[in-house]
Amino acid sequence: MTGTDIKSAVVMVTGANRGIGRALVGALRQAGAKRIYAAARNTDSLRDLVASAKDRIVPVKLDVTNAADIAAAVRTAGDVNILINNAGVASMTSDLASVSLQAARNEMEVNYFGTLAMSLAFAPVLATNGGGLLVNIGSVVSFLSFPSFATYCPTKHAVYSLSQSLRVMLAGQGTRVLTVHPGPIDTDMAKDVPMEKASPESVAQRVISAIRNGDELVTTDPMADNLVAEWRKDPIEAQRAAVAEPMEA
Repeated sequence: MTGTDIKSAVVMVTGANRGIGRALVGALRQAGAKRIYAAARNTDSLRDLVASAKDRIVPVKLDVTNAADIAAAVRTAGDVNILINNAGVASMTSDLASVSLQAARNEMEVNYFGTLAMSLAFAPVLATNGGGLLVNIGSVVSFLSFPSFATYCPTKHAVYSLSQSLRVMLAGQGTRVLTVHPGPIDTDMAKDVPMEKASPESVAQRVISAIRNGDELVTTDPMADNLVAEWRKDPIEAQRAAVAEPMEA
């Protein structure tokens, strides 16, 4: 598919205050994006990010589970032609007894329903601005589930499935949908994951390349590359191997 010119882009990044979101804002700025709306629940956490490019980075108060916040974001960012749904939460589980229904509901509200709500709200904005691009940050666990993230994995499965539906439903308005699938990344969310992690900056660069190349799916690091390649060859065997090995993702 045709790629997107970042230098003419106006981008909204949710969950921009840390991790992959913060790295994406920095990478978009370096790539020459015209304007970047950096969204977070607490805009104070964005001060240094905004200070790095006050003329191009605009802070936006946004809780993706709050309908009023989303409506206000649409009013503020009516010129967006790339929406990056990055905001997310995760909880770890050690065994069945540690599974929390409350935590699971919160994960689904933020990761899935938040992505859905933002996509629905900004689809008309993207259409008005020529179609544009919708980027949903998934995970390698969109394909393979790990018991240590028993309730998080289903939310990323759901985001991937939703993205495939949105790809069809938004095709008529010219909106491209890109799903991004990282493995373990060196962020606060993965701080307790005992394994080698890729940097948020390296993930952001892969996303920038995928945007430019017109990709519809991208893995962002060697572990994700390998796991998804194995999943494509044999999903059942790849899942068995993932659970059998002592790894978290």
